[in-house]
Amino acid sequence: MNSMTDLKPQTNAALMARRAAALPRGVSQAHGVFVERAANAEIWDVEGRRWIDFCAGIAVVNTGHCNPSVMAAARLQLEKFTHTCFQVVAYESYVELAERLNALAPGATAKKTFFMNTGAEAIENAVKIARAATGRSGIIAFNGAFHGRTMFSLALTGKVDPYKTGFGPFPSEVFHASYPNALHGISVEDAMAGIELIFKNDIEAARVAAIFVEPVQGEGGYLPAPPEFLRRLRMLCDKHGIMLVVDEIQTGAGRCGKMFAVEHSGIEPDIITMAKGLGGGLTISAIIGKADVMDAAVPGGLGSTYAGHPIAVAGALAVLDVIAEEQLCARAMVLGEKTRARLNSLKPRFTCIAEVRGLGAMSAVEFCHAGDPHRPAPEIASDLKAEAAKRGLLILNCGSYGNVLRLMLPLTISDAVLDEGMTILEAALAAAVSR
Repeated sequence: MNSMTDLKPQTNAALMARRAAALPRGVSQAHGVFVERAANAEIWDVEGRRWIDFCAGIAVVNTGHCNPSVMAAARLQLEKFTHTCFQVVAYESYVELAERLNALAPGATAKKTFFMNTGAEAIENAVKIARAATGRSGIIAFNGAFHGRTMFSLALTGKVDPYKTGFGPFPSEVFHASYPNALHGISVEDAMAGIELIFKNDIEAARVAAIFVEPVQGEGGYLPAPPEFLRRLRMLCDKHGIMLVVDEIQTGAGRCGKMFAVEHSGIEPDIITMAKGLGGGLTISAIIGKADVMDAAVPGGLGSTYAGHPIAVAGALAVLDVIAEEQLCARAMVLGEKTRARLNSLKPRFTCIAEVRGLGAMSAVEFCHAGDPHRPAPEIASDLKAEAAKRGLLILNCGSYGNVLRLMLPLTISDAVLDEGMTILEAALAAAVSR
């Protein structure tokens, strides 16, 4: 035996044991499954079992696992070169991807774009640009927000357990306001009043560089922002010279029925962060913004060794082609309508369903006790995830109390696999609530 790899475990359990011995416990895993191969909305594990994937790598493979166009583009680039560092020796594909995203971004103002590797890096750089453009330091985000796990993106994140536990102190001058949530009695007016209270009690508006907002809160419970709220934020930012940064890391790349979810509100952000679905499974993120804002950083102030990696850029260009050619924005709306209609049909049977909500192909069910939305039921969401897995369906939970089921299936999923997955979900819910 020459190495651990010679063992070649053929079971999930054996690999989980190796994982526990080799990895720190802080790297969690939602399902005890190790993938062998994947295609579109299906995964096969090392034991040969098939799984229907309603997670999409946390809304990453919008174009499906191993999309043929994305794979072909990556292979072609792999044969040419793999790395030069764009800031040392450039390549045209990087510029082309920036041009295409500039053209796709909402609003008539001229845009500029650059690339990083992850969503958290995009957020970090958006903070840098906002501060450079305004000469200010303060940042406002929202309760329930998730913006990443690096220290500044973690400061913006509005949920302690598990993301912030044991990691403080965090960067200063980051403040959180309430995010609209009609189910729990937080109106748009309440949310806007919360920002005004920050101006009154914590930091004057003239020292705030940016407000960061997700058009649909991800970890916060798949809560769509009312269009009125985003429009009010735009007006507030314009009034005080504050940058409006829209975090489209999970909502972008067609997932919410448009290339960018913020388009549903009709506003033009100052900066957009994008990642996940852009790469189709390859690692890339983008920071897109108004040209004069983006030019605020001095030469050399932006960049990273691997950022805008040529293989990921090639994949991202293919992703944009697939979204357009296969009309995946429209497909996302159809998928969302079908999914939420099926979920809503379960409400008469299950009083634990407090609300079904979503935008495009981001759908959620919030669970509660005895029909009372103020009594969250995380154990139902947890049991549902476990029961669904027993039946071959992969799902994830979210929400401040962990009581929300979130569905983020690939936009390329077939109707047959979608229906099969929803049937499994219904049976799993029945089993979960009968415990």
